[in-house]
Amino acid sequence: MFDLIVIGGGHAGVEAALAAARMGCAVGLVTGEAAAIGRMSCNPAIGGTAKGHLVHEIDALGGVMGELADQTGIQFRLLNRSKGPAVWSSRCQSDRDAYAAAAQRMVADQAGLSVVEAMVTGVVVRDHRIAAVTTDRCGEIGCHALVVASGTFLNGVLFTGLNGTAGGRFGERPASGLSEAFRLLGLNTGRLKTGTPPRLRRDSIDFSVTSEQPGDADPAPFSGRTDRRAFPRLPQVSCHITFTNPATHQILATGFDRSPMFTGRIRGAGPRYCPSIEDKVVRFADRDRHQLFLEPDGLDSDLIYLNGFSSSLPAEVQLAALRTVPGLERVEVARYGYAVEYDFFPAYQVDATLESKLMRGLYFAGQVNGTSGYEEAAAQGLMAGINAALAVRGAAGGELVLRRDEAYIGVLIDDLVTKPSHEPYRMFTSRAEYRLALRQDNARRRLSAYGHQLGLIANAEMDRLRRRQRMVETALAELRATQLAPPAANRWLQSLGMKELQRPESAAALCRRPEVRLHALLAEVVAPPQRGAGRRGAAGAAEPAAENART
Repeated sequence: MFDLIVIGGGHAGVEAALAAARMGCAVGLVTGEAAAIGRMSCNPAIGGTAKGHLVHEIDALGGVMGELADQTGIQFRLLNRSKGPAVWSSRCQSDRDAYAAAAQRMVADQAGLSVVEAMVTGVVVRDHRIAAVTTDRCGEIGCHALVVASGTFLNGVLFTGLNGTAGGRFGERPASGLSEAFRLLGLNTGRLKTGTPPRLRRDSIDFSVTSEQPGDADPAPFSGRTDRRAFPRLPQVSCHITFTNPATHQILATGFDRSPMFTGRIRGAGPRYCPSIEDKVVRFADRDRHQLFLEPDGLDSDLIYLNGFSSSLPAEVQLAALRTVPGLERVEVARYGYAVEYDFFPAYQVDATLESKLMRGLYFAGQVNGTSGYEEAAAQGLMAGINAALAVRGAAGGELVLRRDEAYIGVLIDDLVTKPSHEPYRMFTSRAEYRLALRQDNARRRLSAYGHQLGLIANAEMDRLRRRQRMVETALAELRATQLAPPAANRWLQSLGMKELQRPESAAALCRRPEVRLHALLAEVVAPPQRGAGRRGAAGAAEPAAENART
């Protein structure tokens, strides 16, 4: 008997199980294969545009995805630097095997969390409440709450060309019986589709004709709990960029009559914002090339993930098309791309806590709610695990629902519950109307108090956050009080080609100019070294502000 059972050991299941166990619940993580926990079934990467925001928020609440990414990242980059800070997004290329191994260690080491290797085939409901699950290996297992985080495994079918085989992902059997059990209880299901690109042999690629894409020279971690003195932990590598061409597109078109999408074998909708290469060729017929990213699977792996070439065309068509791409003329394919079609539960059937509206104690998280992406799944898993644990414990006020103005997670769940979609949902910064305030760098300030209240953020960590926040508030107050006279600032502004001051202006106001960097303003204008230690800058409390800014 468990307080909480979590079905599935993917990114949603890992977050749900760890959060609930850390909140004091006895948790059973039921998965078909313990060695598959934390497995990156598609791209070995974490973060990206808007997705990086979700990872920072997961970390701020006490989740683990950011820590796992920091432990196993082999390239870190901050995206969208040419735009404003609100849309700067962290991304890391991960070592696929190392990420799964780190997640499995974290699960194994967590007190109160047990892994059960079995497939859930049904549920037991008593008095309109989840009471147990039935499994193929362990019989009936009792629980007070259930989080369904089964990903693409529910009646999953894998397609390469017109050949369809049952499976949740490559080499793993699907989950059968659970969808039918929920339909008998009155829940509606649908079908969605996702896909993955071919994996290429590294030694068969000519990287000399591709463009190198290195990581950041001074990378930043996702997690506030990562020791920056020992970061990054693993050696860093480059990715590479190449492009398709008209010859590629012509060969791909020869396989359209054997495409499971175009012939109707797949009926589920795929992700509009991450289309297959054949879908790109059709939808963007005016374009003569599409960008492809050659991304390493890991430090000890000879596989390269071809981001941008997701496909379910026949293997021979994939290979012929690949060999028209610069750098891939002699490429060898270790595994061809495929599509997977699977059952999901439209999210209008859950409330903002991710609990089913039909029965108590039943929560859904991840791709079964109609989303795509590791980060969206992990965010839902964390929230479902938190809310299930609160309900099981009978906590006062027993739920955590984040508003749209508080977090991207709030936007994600509100969109899922109130704006039903007929395609896999993906997070974008454009979906968040409060995105100017929901930056990556303030996620901990926005959300860590919740994590602390839940017991997911340690007292010492919260004390450090509060001290830092007090220093920031002190520095801001001093910068607002520091008035800069035109003579003190204009020479520096002229050197940067900026508009001069016509009247005194606060240091805080000057910082609003996109070209101004606080450290340079403090060093060159507010408190230049020649003013002497202990002297105030140009008519303001400069030295304390400078010290707080450095801190």
